[in-house]
Amino acid sequence: MPQTPPFSAMFDSSGYNRNLYQSAEDSCGGLYYHDNNLLSGSLEALIQHLVPNVDYYPDRTYIFTFLLSSRLFMHPYELMAKVCHLCVEHQRLSDPNSDKNQIRKIAPKILQLLTEWTETFPYDFRDERMMRNLKDMAHRIASGEETYRKNVQQMIQGLIRKLTTLSQYEEFLAKISSTSTDRLTVLKTKPQSIQRDIITVCSDPYTLAQQLTHIELERLNHIGPEEFVQAFVQKDPLDNDKSCYSERKKTRNLEAYVEWFNRLSYLVATEICMPVKKKHRARMIEYFIDVARECFNIGNFNSLMAIISGMNMSPVSRLKKTWAKVKTAKFDVLEHQMDPSSNFYNYRTALRGATQRSLTAHSSREKIVIPFFSLLIKDIYFLNEGCANRLPNGHVNFEKFWELAKQVSEFMTWKQVECPFERDRKILQYLVTVPVFSEDALYLASYESEGPENHVEKDRWKSLRSSLLGRV
Repeated sequence: MPQTPPFSAMFDSSGYNRNLYQSAEDSCGGLYYHDNNLLSGSLEALIQHLVPNVDYYPDRTYIFTFLLSSRLFMHPYELMAKVCHLCVEHQRLSDPNSDKNQIRKIAPKILQLLTEWTETFPYDFRDERMMRNLKDMAHRIASGEETYRKNVQQMIQGLIRKLTTLSQYEEFLAKISSTSTDRLTVLKTKPQSIQRDIITVCSDPYTLAQQLTHIELERLNHIGPEEFVQAFVQKDPLDNDKSCYSERKKTRNLEAYVEWFNRLSYLVATEICMPVKKKHRARMIEYFIDVARECFNIGNFNSLMAIISGMNMSPVSRLKKTWAKVKTAKFDVLEHQMDPSSNFYNYRTALRGATQRSLTAHSSREKIVIPFFSLLIKDIYFLNEGCANRLPNGHVNFEKFWELAKQVSEFMTWKQVECPFERDRKILQYLVTVPVFSEDALYLASYESEGPENHVEKDRWKSLRSSLLGRV
């Protein structure tokens, strides 16, 4: 089987591999080029360009870009059916008398294309129609030679392993979701059960930053590249009767990751607002500043931003007497790094530095790049909104999709990094399952710690005591 290069090698700084296309013509079989770069084409011509023949195999950047973006125009199972049909039609695989030598030349290429599809977009194959087409095509290839039979078997086994892992992860998420409770409810019913705080569970901020990195990488790893595109699927203007893929936006893992960011922010705020004594609250703030700083050093920008967000929530930021006891110099530096002004210029510079470090890394630790995820989604959203999917002549705007694929392929490199730190089950369990305060409960805890400062706060405090505690 041909070996596929790592994702980082796929795209050069201009957005895609500039040596993909040898044709010097501007137009070639429904595909339009400029300086040998594919800019646009009819959907049909682009599908043809995906299918290998005896003398041609599509470049890996093209395969990734087209499989990623084609779902804006058609269901993956429809594309799969067309690809299989073209393979059979072109190479006469359906004809038992077709030239064995011809099949021997083409079969490995078709198998390679299917392997790349199953490895890069495995979640597409949760659709039974996809799996049926895959198995049918695989059977045609395998019936030719023993060598192919073994490779086909490896491909399907690898795919089933990935889909099984995904199902287990989804069960894990569902279990966490079903058992999550509000911290205040637990406090009222079983006050003794949550005497622990995060410092009791993990006194070392560096260890906590490492355990947060475990959670981040695990959650990142389960996001399929197609989820970024499926999040923004809309009706294709050339598709008269159906909204392409939007009836089942398969973005569960992406959403679960955003939910984790929100949970971490609320956990930080809860841990700070919980202690009764001012010095304990100040110690908790300083602890999280150290955790955030270590996240920055590791390259875990998502946890870093979630911690900063938690500390900037109003119930925390209003605790002026508590903050007066905190040495805030380190926090100011971190806030400066994640400052949203100039479109997060400082953060983007730090991210570029971490990305550069990961490309020349000698250890797994140096390879870690965990982006501030909400901003990554926002960037992809604006790229999608800012350019049309189709040109006025009805052609697919492939220039846009090169750029989209470049951004998503960078993410693909980051999500494949193995976490080098030792797992601590007890700490991980606490981070993922410990109950956190709702926004109202956070305000109540904040007012109980440092009383209201004006009439608006006083009225809100009374209202919260009444609704949450049943007291006046």
